[in-house]
Amino acid sequence: MSDTAASVKDIFAQMPERLNASAAQGMDAVIQYDLGGDGGGTYHCQIKDGACTVGDGAHDSPSMTLIMDAGDFVDLIGGKLDGMSAFMSGKLKISGDMGLAMKMQSLFQA
Repeated sequence: MSDTAASVKDIFAQMPERLNASAAQGMDAVIQYDLGGDGGGTYHCQIKDGACTVGDGAHDSPSMTLIMDAGDFVDLIGGKLDGMSAFMSGKLKISGDMGLAMKMQSLFQA
């Protein structure tokens, strides 16, 4: 397994404990991650009632889909890549609920 693949797996494994429960209060949303390149794959996380559950593969009806290269995703989560810069430069693509996309930074703590 590549370093990127291991990092991606670690990020998704840690998501439930890194959720900011107060920011997620009252939310019922599914975020799908379509990650390309080395270490990529499709994952989703459901945020409901202040809790987060993560799954492999595509979800039937995600609220929002985040599309980017797995290496860029690792950099984004690690704070080496700014989300707004990534979006503006085309490294990060979002489809679906843009309001949810704007809340992403407050939902998960580093």
